[in-house]
Amino acid sequence: MSTDRKNSNSAPLIDQNASTDGSLEDTATEQVPSVCPICFGTGMEVVPGKGARRCVCRTKNLRARLLADARIPRRYENCSLQNYYPADARLTQQHAFKFAWTLAREYPIVDRGLLFTGPVGTGKTHLCVAVLRELIDKKMVPCLFYQFGALLKEIQNSYNPISQTSEFRVLQPVYDAEVLVLDELGASKPTDWVRDQMMQIINTRYNDKKLTIFTTNYLDTRRTDKDETLEDRVGTRLRSRLYEMCKTIHIDGEDYRRKLDANA
Repeated sequence: MSTDRKNSNSAPLIDQNASTDGSLEDTATEQVPSVCPICFGTGMEVVPGKGARRCVCRTKNLRARLLADARIPRRYENCSLQNYYPADARLTQQHAFKFAWTLAREYPIVDRGLLFTGPVGTGKTHLCVAVLRELIDKKMVPCLFYQFGALLKEIQNSYNPISQTSEFRVLQPVYDAEVLVLDELGASKPTDWVRDQMMQIINTRYNDKKLTIFTTNYLDTRRTDKDETLEDRVGTRLRSRLYEMCKTIHIDGEDYRRKLDANA
């Protein structure tokens, strides 16, 4: 919602006067604009000795809009760096937290995103969302979250002739997002169409030097003969792009969801 529109909201002010017979009747109705008492509707607050800055009324509205536009799933909407608790015995989780915290603190003076790899339930998505929340809350950075399978499904649905969306409308926000999280990369069956979509999305952001954060359950090495690597799932060319775009960080540990079930 536009903050300018919000500043133009008005509320009715009714002046009621007593009539000669003691009854009340409305004698005037006036529209009085609701104006911020700090910036008086300008959107800028003057700080003595320091200059001008964005008024808190605009900051609050902008933060709410950025959070809504980020499409963070409800299950993860409360994830933050403050409530990520690495297991003491798992140095990989502490290592991953350090990189997430550093990226959020130093952005936009960063050259590469992050690629979190590791088994399910080790906090990869939590860390990604925590970075987005930190960038939105502290720096007002436009961010976007997508689970990769859900994004592919939206692209497929755009081909439906009765759909109200188009492929362009689905993909343009993904291309344009200042910071993008693509969760569960490689989870979808690697058909030619899926790989083409991955290449198109990731190559566009690579060429535009847009910061992207990924998670995947696939590693770069096989632990057993039956395991697939990340390169098997996304292809050699795309894995090469990811090496340049992101710092690869492996997170190990037990599935915390199993612990939740055991403690229930």
